[in-house]
Amino acid sequence: MKRLLLPAVLFLLACLSLPVLAQDDSARLDVIDVSGPLDDQALTFIRDTILWAAEAGSEAVILQLDSPGVVGDPGLYGEVLALVADPPLPLAVWIGPAPAVAYGGVVDLLAAAPLRIAAPGAEIGLAEPTIVADRDDDTTRFSPILAENFLVVETTVEDLVDVLQPAIRQIVQELDGVSFPVRGRIVEVSTLTTTEVDGEQVVTTVPVTFHKPGYWARFLRLAVTPEAAFLFLVAGLTVAAFEFYAIGPGVAAAVAAISLFLASYGIATLPVRWWALGLAALGWAALTASYQQGSVATLTVIGTVLVAVGGLWYVDGAPQLEMNPIVTLLIVAAVVLFYVVAMPTVARARFSTRTIGREHLIGRVGVALVDFSPDGEVEVEGARWKASAHREAGIRKGTEVRVTEVDGLVLEVEPVATES
Repeated sequence: MKRLLLPAVLFLLACLSLPVLAQDDSARLDVIDVSGPLDDQALTFIRDTILWAAEAGSEAVILQLDSPGVVGDPGLYGEVLALVADPPLPLAVWIGPAPAVAYGGVVDLLAAAPLRIAAPGAEIGLAEPTIVADRDDDTTRFSPILAENFLVVETTVEDLVDVLQPAIRQIVQELDGVSFPVRGRIVEVSTLTTTEVDGEQVVTTVPVTFHKPGYWARFLRLAVTPEAAFLFLVAGLTVAAFEFYAIGPGVAAAVAAISLFLASYGIATLPVRWWALGLAALGWAALTASYQQGSVATLTVIGTVLVAVGGLWYVDGAPQLEMNPIVTLLIVAAVVLFYVVAMPTVARARFSTRTIGREHLIGRVGVALVDFSPDGEVEVEGARWKASAHREAGIRKGTEVRVTEVDGLVLEVEPVATES
């Protein structure tokens, strides 16, 4: 049985990584639906699905995009751009539904398509740089207005938007009878069929099949926006501290691991300033140290400022992917409140419970980390605790102490040598 477990897991992961593709039907139109920044996962999915649709005999492909920019590999993006400009079957790019956006390299994909469609109210522009990480890209392919700003589509735009349609249904009808140049030949698309039913002519459209990235790709792409990557980073670190200091080993470790994994993918995908991430990490360490002291202190303020500054500045990209300051401050506020309110409350409830606290800490031996007067700090079972010793004779640094009582986050201790 154990021999079958690993192959089964590998097979499951392989299935999750596959794009969600429909079965091969005789006549249909395929829609490739991608939203969010175009990372390697999204670009690979677009390329592979276009090629698959051509081999499957699709009538045409509509590439539906709602994306603030390209964050993937430039070489892979170049492959997709070339494929969109010279597709193996009739292809249209649609920016929709409103209020969909097309910024950066997504504008190039739209401009290169044989048929360019946008929903009324869609935003198109901020076209430079093409790839977010390439800040040296100053090649002007569009008017200065589109290069540095965006416009809200209300009518057709020369060399950029040929048709305005609000939804896929109208686009399918629009495509009927349209001729596309396909690698040296002209292909006429037929999306409507007329049949006679009870003596009446009935017009129907070809089946439309929607394709989205596979579940594994969608899971990874949860973290490809700056706000999401930052949220997963600070949430993962905070939950890890919560696990270690407040509740002990449990399910929170899995939550922290998943959050940090997603944060790692987002940080590896996005262009980042490592010094800003370092500030955020130092801020988290300061908040953790402040929690260990058992009170809101200077370290709490310092940690809050460092996490906020790091979050606001960690993305080193174009205006297409700037960090939202309001979202950043909300994330920081939530983390600080968690450290100041939630973690002490949970820890106090856990360690002041007779059945848990006394069994877990009372009677354990640790070592004094500072001189007591009468309060100080001790290390018990590898963890640093605020402690108190209400005795006439103070406890010196390095003295072995025994926990006699737990009061919330403060341990009452006495020197081991005083025992009779």
